[in-house]
Amino acid sequence: MRAVTVLPLKSGTVDLTELPDPPESDGEVLVKTRAVGVCGTDLEIIAGEYGWAPPGEERLAIGHESLGEVVSAPSGGEFAAGDLVVAIVRRPCNHCSNCAVGEWDMCRSGDYVEWGIKQHHGYAREHYRITPDFLVKIDPSLGNLGVLLEPTTVVAKAWDHISRIGARAEWEPKSVLVTGAGPIGLLAALLGVQRGLEVHVLDQVTEGLKPTLVEKLGAHYHSGNVADVGISPDVAIECTGVGQLIFDVMDAAGSNGVVCLTGVSSGGRELSVDVGMLNRRMVLENDVVFGSVNANRRHYEAGAQALADADKDWLGKLITRSVPLESWRDAYTRQPNDVKVVLELAAGG
Repeated sequence: MRAVTVLPLKSGTVDLTELPDPPESDGEVLVKTRAVGVCGTDLEIIAGEYGWAPPGEERLAIGHESLGEVVSAPSGGEFAAGDLVVAIVRRPCNHCSNCAVGEWDMCRSGDYVEWGIKQHHGYAREHYRITPDFLVKIDPSLGNLGVLLEPTTVVAKAWDHISRIGARAEWEPKSVLVTGAGPIGLLAALLGVQRGLEVHVLDQVTEGLKPTLVEKLGAHYHSGNVADVGISPDVAIECTGVGQLIFDVMDAAGSNGVVCLTGVSSGGRELSVDVGMLNRRMVLENDVVFGSVNANRRHYEAGAQALADADKDWLGKLITRSVPLESWRDAYTRQPNDVKVVLELAAGG
């Protein structure tokens, strides 16, 4: 079968190659891949920044944002041929307390496996096998929009943990600041609007698709600096990983504020920050800053519901390019107006 693969840690090795059919040991459900979303992680793996091949193999099939269609599954089970499904990315380490209870996104050992990233082939291949416990069924009405589920799980987890932290006291959040209007930021804003909150989104661009998408949500779009937004948000979700923005968001948060960091910084840049003043404010105002990555099954299910409840026309505008497999290189070449790019491996139906 065809697959987009790399030699991990070696830039310039991405190619459309042949892989053997998926082994039955991967699971009893056979899935045809319809599409994979392309994100920064894929591009970093292609650039040779990280990635781990499966044990005993040289190449890694990339792709962790998946949409598939069940080809065959055990009779009498949850899945049947034709079901639209999304595969979970991470697998537990099987020897830490969190993985033991299904919270593998909070793995304590670091020995987890991530399909398409770490030690197992991903979903940018024509077929895969999987066990039912790592497969999530989506609303058929979503069609190919189901490929947005994995990035939605990132913010579903963020909101889950924000709510858990906020519950430490009497807490009725009203305003949310999201920094970054890429796919993660826009989906974070969507889930904020679905919670009935006043949502503000900050990004660099001043016109085009991003402001339009934010406004169609009924949210408020801003460009410039965090201070220019003019609010002290109860919740802030930072989706860029830009160092200065991280500190500005922490400084802007309201009393008892909760700041969630989802963007991964590249490092290597020094900033001048009044850490003492920032610490004083966080302590005296009971602020919380936490990081969040990956998701467990609970977040996949919450994300699937959020997408099912969303306006499908709005979701469709997030996907700015759908690239057929024959032109696969185009999917991994960034263009200025990209929001979410999708590589199509098979037609629907």
